[in-house]
Amino acid sequence: MTTYLLRRVLGLIPVLFGVSLLLFTITRLIPGDPAVALLGQRASPAALAQLRADLGLNQPVWVNFAAVPEKGMSGLLESQYFRYMGGLLRGDLGRSIFSRIPVAQSLVQRFPATFELSLFAMLFALGVGIPAGVLASLHRGKLIDTAVMAVAVSGVSLPVFWLAIIFIYVFAVNLGWLPPSGRMGVGVEIRPITNLYVLDGLLRRDWAALGSALRHLVLPAVALGSIPLAIVVRMTRSAMLEVLGQDYVRTARSKGVEERRVVLKHALRNALLPVITVVGLSFGALLSGAILTETVFSWPGIGRWVYDAISARDYPIIQGGILFVAFVVAVVNLVVDLLYAVIDPRIQYS
Repeated sequence: MTTYLLRRVLGLIPVLFGVSLLLFTITRLIPGDPAVALLGQRASPAALAQLRADLGLNQPVWVNFAAVPEKGMSGLLESQYFRYMGGLLRGDLGRSIFSRIPVAQSLVQRFPATFELSLFAMLFALGVGIPAGVLASLHRGKLIDTAVMAVAVSGVSLPVFWLAIIFIYVFAVNLGWLPPSGRMGVGVEIRPITNLYVLDGLLRRDWAALGSALRHLVLPAVALGSIPLAIVVRMTRSAMLEVLGQDYVRTARSKGVEERRVVLKHALRNALLPVITVVGLSFGALLSGAILTETVFSWPGIGRWVYDAISARDYPIIQGGILFVAFVVAVVNLVVDLLYAVIDPRIQYS
């Protein structure tokens, strides 16, 4: 297990290097000039040139051959790419072009919001999806199976932003049951410990803040969790149908084992392996795909932050935010792989 874990951790290095290279290339292909976006279209050429020099945008993107006559081979390293990689190797993600706030500091403040939203979206998907998939598999071909699969297909088909707008219109505007945006109600404050408001409300026993945080989570979590919910339902149903046809399940039933015990202990546990794989991939997709949900619900997480940075051509935020999400996704996939051995003791890593 230790050798496997070490090998997987070392394997993250080339993956993150490839992601950083791809990010740097794509951000430089985005149309527009950060200096113009910051100073405006009417800024003087001298002011624009000075700002580009201050931000290092006047340097060549890849290799600075012009600096070789003065500084020798070290001049080759004076380019935007090598400065960017040098900062990454030092653990420095840079500063926002507009606010000049370190990207790492903003990540610490914003990632808990995205993580909390993604976590509750996944809990919703699992809490509803697994029982629904099991129920559909036990009533294969019947009306309840058709209804569950219809809902699953709808969850994949409906765009998240459209579903979010419908939720706001129905449950926030018309019915007034739930708040339409934000993480916390007006006038409700909480002293953060982890910046996970639900957890902080529990730790501080602040029930008003806890209730407000949960109410603000319902609509965005359900909207964001609609796609993984549909995937979990379909995967659970498929895996359960395969397992229920195995010999050991028929043997358990022939011995008179209670049906509930057969389904939960013998069938569901073995059917969870492919579901866990889907959960790991879906959770990574939630972290990286929460941009639309966070924008519609004004959720102060990484998704909305990166969206605003793309609009403003804020290169350090785009690169740092997406690279961090890529790292979290890689870690989540590693944890999912390790969970296989916990669920199925027959799996051994060497």
